[in-house]
Amino acid sequence: MARIYTFKGKTLEQLAAMPNSEFIQLLDSRQRRSIKRNGLAYKSLLEKISDAKASNSKKVIKTHAREAVILPGWVGLTFGVHNGKEFKEFLITEEMMGHRLGEFSFSTKRVLHSAPGIRATRGSKFLSVK
Repeated sequence: MARIYTFKGKTLEQLAAMPNSEFIQLLDSRQRRSIKRNGLAYKSLLEKISDAKASNSKKVIKTHAREAVILPGWVGLTFGVHNGKEFKEFLITEEMMGHRLGEFSFSTKRVLHSAPGIRATRGSKFLSVK
């Protein structure tokens, strides 16, 4: 039996049918405030999304808007979010709704330290430089 995903007690079909203003009321206060204040910043991103939906293509939607909150209409689209160096691509799923795009495109990597370099420590002062 397949598990049906719900967001605050609503299925994906119900969320997709409701207008964005009603979905925003289901979000936490931080996401609600971000969407209210950055409405104009989303304008170009929303145009790209509507173009991609209208053409029904599997084209990657590239954006620098890491602070954009994922809405139900975006489920199934592929985004390329800039991490400061390149665009990281990922597919939007139901579980990502309400999160921000930047949470899925990491801007830092894990630091891997190796052995210290030559003359980096007092003990390495006496090693040969070959």
